[in-house]
Amino acid sequence: MIPGSFEYHRPRTLDEAIGLLADHGDGANIVAGGHSLIPMMKLRLAAPVHLIDLQDIDALKGISESGNNIEIGAMTTQAELIESDLLAAKCPIIRETSMQIADPQVRNCGTLGGNVANGDPGNDMPALMQALNASYLVQGPEGKREIAAREFYEDIFLTTLQEGEILKTIRIPTPAPGHGYAYEKQKRKIGDYATAAAAVLMTMTGGKCASGAIALTNVASTPLYAADASDALIGTNVDKAIVDNVVSLAKAITNPSDDTRGPAEFRTSVAGVVVRRAISRALERTS
Repeated sequence: MIPGSFEYHRPRTLDEAIGLLADHGDGANIVAGGHSLIPMMKLRLAAPVHLIDLQDIDALKGISESGNNIEIGAMTTQAELIESDLLAAKCPIIRETSMQIADPQVRNCGTLGGNVANGDPGNDMPALMQALNASYLVQGPEGKREIAAREFYEDIFLTTLQEGEILKTIRIPTPAPGHGYAYEKQKRKIGDYATAAAAVLMTMTGGKCASGAIALTNVASTPLYAADASDALIGTNVDKAIVDNVVSLAKAITNPSDDTRGPAEFRTSVAGVVVRRAISRALERTS
């Protein structure tokens, strides 16, 4: 289908974009890569009167390390994440996750900010950002604020982003050297949303897990940080009994719906499978 008519804006600064949002209110929508909003517009599920395209705002782009954090501009594309030498060296799970998103055509346009900000539980990056304990730097008419990824998602397509605010930067604590990581995703076909997926990061010291983080994709109305499952790894040797318990704790917080990817019970079972696989691969990668 063809979208309804709208007025197109292409600001060159973040302040200009925030001003346009303030001027046009509920009639305006932000577009980043466009892979979520444009299909909804074609189906007439979204009908903005004003479309504000962020791709000319240089302040929303780039990947850098600042102190103990990695900072990624919201308009940085998935392809740029994949190509980044900094991320390959310091946080390779981002590349691993980006490689499993859709296809090269989408990854060349789709952005990290668009993936994390629209509240779609099927997107891969929100759960990963929770596992990485990332925070989102946003800016709006009332100024700037920082929101923890683990506190950002409230329901499907509902976040703590306030009216007129724009996501500017994703800030990630640089993972410890020698950490293990894995993003395991089960899907029906290449380019599809996950039936279930899991992000795992861990460090090992003296044969014991010193830190662990587990998050789940597309098995509830929001991405899920599995706090109890993550804590259950710490201080253990991550043997089979421990992993069995961790998998059970992770499955317990899921609440998927029946859909074309399978009934809820099946999707919860798949969540357990991908958590187990991700722990195994993350453990193999620790040093």
